[in-house]
Amino acid sequence: QVRLTESGGGLVQAGGSLRLACLASERTDSNYAMGWFRQALGKEREFVARITWSGGNTDYADSVKGRFAISRDTAENTVYLQMNSLKPEDTAVYYCAAVARWRLGVYSSPNWYDYWGQGTQVTVSS
Repeated sequence: QVRLTESGGGLVQAGGSLRLACLASERTDSNYAMGWFRQALGKEREFVARITWSGGNTDYADSVKGRFAISRDTAENTVYLQMNSLKPEDTAVYYCAAVARWRLGVYSSPNWYDYWGQGTQVTVSS
């Protein structure tokens, strides 16, 4: 079973940057896609970004488009989320997710993914 471990979270001032990493316990090149979600206190889990392994195609939530960038390193079995121009509303626990293969549904839904990490806290101060 795939295990995902997030790192890179922390406290940052508004306008600053953080880089999150998600390390998979096994090769992820066989996965269809990996994504990032976030969940603020008292709110539902929200789609942030996703990337396909075969072509590196990316998709972003409108709220982070132009500020965040998702990337992958197939050799290291790692997916990154570069977060720039951070805002207080970006404060949340950020989760890494992976889907083993294409499936019916939408990639922005948490139900589309098979595996989840434990999350890493990102706090943006004003």
